[in-house]
Amino acid sequence: MKVAFYTLGCKVNQYETQALKEKFIDLNYQIVGEQDYADVYVINTCTVTNLAERKSRQYIRRMKRINPNSVMAVMGCYVQVNPQGVKAIDGVDIIVGTNEKSRLPEYVESFMKERMQICHVLKYEDLDIYEETGTITSMESRTRAYIKVQEGCNQFCSYCIIPYARGGIRSRDKEEILNEAKKLIGQGFKELVITGINTALYGRDQLDSNQFEEVNGIEVIVKQLNELSGDFRIRLGSLEPTVINASYVKRLLKYEKLCHHMHLSLQSGSDRILALMNRHYNREGYKEIVKALRDFDPGYGLTTDIIVGFPGERETDFQDSVEMVKEIRFNKIHVFPYSIRQGTKAAEMGEQISAGVKKARSILLTKAGENASGEFLKSGIGSIRQVLYEEYHEKDGTVSGYSDNYIKVYHPVSGPKEAETLLNRFVETEFQMIYKEGIKGVGH
Repeated sequence: MKVAFYTLGCKVNQYETQALKEKFIDLNYQIVGEQDYADVYVINTCTVTNLAERKSRQYIRRMKRINPNSVMAVMGCYVQVNPQGVKAIDGVDIIVGTNEKSRLPEYVESFMKERMQICHVLKYEDLDIYEETGTITSMESRTRAYIKVQEGCNQFCSYCIIPYARGGIRSRDKEEILNEAKKLIGQGFKELVITGINTALYGRDQLDSNQFEEVNGIEVIVKQLNELSGDFRIRLGSLEPTVINASYVKRLLKYEKLCHHMHLSLQSGSDRILALMNRHYNREGYKEIVKALRDFDPGYGLTTDIIVGFPGERETDFQDSVEMVKEIRFNKIHVFPYSIRQGTKAAEMGEQISAGVKKARSILLTKAGENASGEFLKSGIGSIRQVLYEEYHEKDGTVSGYSDNYIKVYHPVSGPKEAETLLNRFVETEFQMIYKEGIKGVGH
């Protein structure tokens, strides 16, 4: 039996898809590509924007056309918030919410026997137990693996549907995390990426608010991973300034295996808009976090998300976001035009911004982000940083990989033999010049 997967959305979805692939492999299924002929198609959906939902629907229909007799299983966030809508799509056989994914192989086997549509979607209030989708031992990347440590969010930003799709905070057992990490290190993975729906909330579900401050939340996991033996590094997938502050990040700086890079969602540079978004920080608080990181390492890498066209966003609010991008010099920004998500507070707000204004602001902010990224890259020329090389490019005679501060680095090589000596290795690399979307450098 052949099974194909298509995954939309975040690193958590990618992690869960990999765990399910391994479950199917254990049942003697063959994993094939998403465009290949398969007996079973699995689509792991996203609902963070209207575009994500539309892509989910498109791929459901596209895969069914490849093999009309296939079993079509649709799971994830889009299913969780709109199960009836997904059930109504022609050709969908199995509908699984965000906390029933681990049982998907069982549901597939059941459908093949009964040939009756299966739907397992828990109510929001029942999304209260951390579900082990399955421990992973490999990923498509030979160098980098995700480790999911946490599920759910209770911050309820006014624009965000994800708390409703993922439920409340549930933290993964520490021993499960460490055991998975040891297996991945043993398989030769050099970078472990800690990920979750709101990673900084790790542990908060198990303690009251006073205790939480004493045990340091995600720092507990960073500390224990840092103590593991092996030639690897740790990268934090994302931390939310709604949860952490400058004092918190300073505590993380002592862990030598932790990469000097953080994805720190800004969402807006305007204090007025941040308040409307129900984001519990302001411009100055965000800049204090940045200062703590850049005081420690001027080349500390920062990536971020910014929403443009949030309800009520005025030109002055938008310019506040542009100014923050210029001042902070992010490695990269992801610009999202605001997307109405029914069921959120922002969907009911007045002063909705027109599509034309959102598009224009997206273009301007993206350009500002590219300029800021260029300035950040220039500031690193002449420095020496650790790079993990991952891929050989025969066309331009380079190997590429990412530095600890999340810059893509290209290293010239004489051919595939020299490339092989650098791949999946940490190399101290001198940054020489801007090249493509990153830096060209040489081993030092």
